[in-house]
Amino acid sequence: MKEYVLSKGAELDLNEIWEYIAQDNLDAADRWVEKLFEAFESLVRNPGLGHKREDLTAHPLLFWPVGAYLVLYRVQLELIEIVAVTQGARDIPSFLGQSIQ
Repeated sequence: MKEYVLSKGAELDLNEIWEYIAQDNLDAADRWVEKLFEAFESLVRNPGLGHKREDLTAHPLLFWPVGAYLVLYRVQLELIEIVAVTQGARDIPSFLGQSIQ
């Protein structure tokens, strides 16, 4: 059975998302982060949910939209690595150049 792990960058992304939303509404921040964790669990059960974006990156990443956010992840043998979580409207190539190794 697969499981997921969060990269350090993804952990930081989730903290930043929570802090940004919490400025206006703590409950909404909790709900959004919970929704993202539920999405991670969905990816474990169905790792093919995402899609490649070779137009955005040569990295072996899959993209999965969750509301206004994008979950960027890699499927490995027994593991789903959540690489990043970012706002979908963001300049993704620039973000990837700064965040993904």
